[in-house]
Amino acid sequence: MLHPQVVAAAGLRRRPSAEVLAADPAGQLRFVRDAMEEANEAECGPAIPLPVVVDVDAGGVPCRLYARTVGAPVFVYVHGGGWCYGSIETADRFCRRVADRSGCAVLSVGYRLAPEHVFPAALDDVETVLGFVRKEGTDLGVDPSRLAIGGDSAGGELATVAARRRRDAADPLDHQVLIYPVIDPMLASESIAELGEFGLDRASLKLAWESYVPDPALRFSPDVAPLAADLAGMPPTLIITAEYDVLRDEGADYADALTAAGVPTVHVRYAGMNHGFARKLAVIDAARAAADQVAAALRAALTF
Repeated sequence: MLHPQVVAAAGLRRRPSAEVLAADPAGQLRFVRDAMEEANEAECGPAIPLPVVVDVDAGGVPCRLYARTVGAPVFVYVHGGGWCYGSIETADRFCRRVADRSGCAVLSVGYRLAPEHVFPAALDDVETVLGFVRKEGTDLGVDPSRLAIGGDSAGGELATVAARRRRDAADPLDHQVLIYPVIDPMLASESIAELGEFGLDRASLKLAWESYVPDPALRFSPDVAPLAADLAGMPPTLIITAEYDVLRDEGADYADALTAAGVPTVHVRYAGMNHGFARKLAVIDAARAAADQVAAALRAALTF
C-alpha cells in the first residue's frame, strides 16, 4: 500500500485546478514552477551546512557546487521536473545530503527548461557542464578524472543520454545514478496504465514529452529515447524506482537492458513510494534512505 508519509506529503504543495490545466497551459507552467519552489522548505527541510556551497558558471550554464574537501571526485546532478519544472533550488537539499554523506563534490545543473527551450537545449547544457568539469575541474578544486552523473525523472533521462554520448566520445564516465528515470516516449509500460492515480499520470507525461520534444519523429532517436541506443560500455549504474510510480516499469526495463548489455547494474525498488519521493527529505524516511544509498554507491564507485 502507499506509505502514509507519501499521502501526508501530498498536502504540502498547491496543485493546479482542472480548469487551469485545461484552459491555460502557460498558467499551469507558472503555477507548478511556483508551487515547487514554495513547498521546497516544507518538503525538503533545512539545508545541511557544507564548507563549500558556491554558484558556478560552467561554460555558460548556471550550476551550484557542493563539497566537503578539496580534490574530491565529482557527481554531476541533473534535477527532475518533466524538463519543464524544477531548479537548482528544488534539488538543493538532496545534493547537500549526497555531498555530505559521500565525500564527493556534487555539481547541480541549472539547465534550460522547456517549453521555452526545447530539445536539445537541456541535453546540450548537461554536456557543456561535463566538458567544463573535465577541462576546468582542477581550478574548481575537484578531481575531474573521477566523474559520475545522475538525475531524477527527466533529469535521469538527460543524465543517461549524456553518459552514453560521453561513451561515444571515448570519454566514459565512471558511474551513473538514475532515480525513477523517464525512459520511454511511447508511454507503453503497464505501470503507466495502472498507477496514474498516485501523482504523476499519463496526461502529465504526454505533455512533458510534447513540451521537451515537440517533433514526434525526434522522440525515437537515441538522444531522446535511451533504449534506442546500444548500451554496451555504459558506466556502472544504480537505478532507483518506486512501487507506485507510473515510471516504475520503464526504469526496470532499462535496468534489464543495461544488464543484458553487460553493464554492472543495481536496481532497487522502494516499496510504498511514488514518483518524486526521493527529494522530500523532511517528510519521507525513505527519501533519506535513498539519498544515503546514492551517496554510498558514489563513495564505492569514485573513491578509488
